[in-house]
Amino acid sequence: MRARLVLIAALAVCQPVLAAEGADGKGAPGTNVELPVLIAPMNDGDGKLVSYAYISGTLTASTPGDARAVRDRIAFVQDAFVRDVNGAPITRADDPAAVDKEALTARLLADARKTIGPRRVKAVVIERIQIAPLRPTQAQAAQALAPPEAPAAPQQASATPPEK
Repeated sequence: MRARLVLIAALAVCQPVLAAEGADGKGAPGTNVELPVLIAPMNDGDGKLVSYAYISGTLTASTPGDARAVRDRIAFVQDAFVRDVNGAPITRADDPAAVDKEALTARLLADARKTIGPRRVKAVVIERIQIAPLRPTQAQAAQALAPPEAPAAPQQASATPPEK
């Protein structure tokens, strides 16, 4: 009996966390699965490696039960994503320094559906792409090594009224 009460109390505590998961409009509560960061190579027109794209995103499952299945198989999903981005370019045809986000999203969605199941995966959302050059210029290297700027001190209001 005591074990059941502990279990019910634990579920009551966890419920708000699960409900808040879908609050940003990406999916129903409990269906969003944060994906591990994907590191994708970016090549120039000649096939020479010039930078890496660090891609973070979310996979939306069809139901909370499907989200559990995705979490159980996340290593396989990540493996499919890594094989995909290493097998075909992720850059736009008109700009090899930019990621073709729409095409990459469609490819990753197809990979996830193939790995997990076509009805279990609703969407893949790429939330952030950060590009890091393989050999940064001197200006980029200096900026990366510079200490962070201290926040400016807030200005205090003067106790004396302004003169007219």
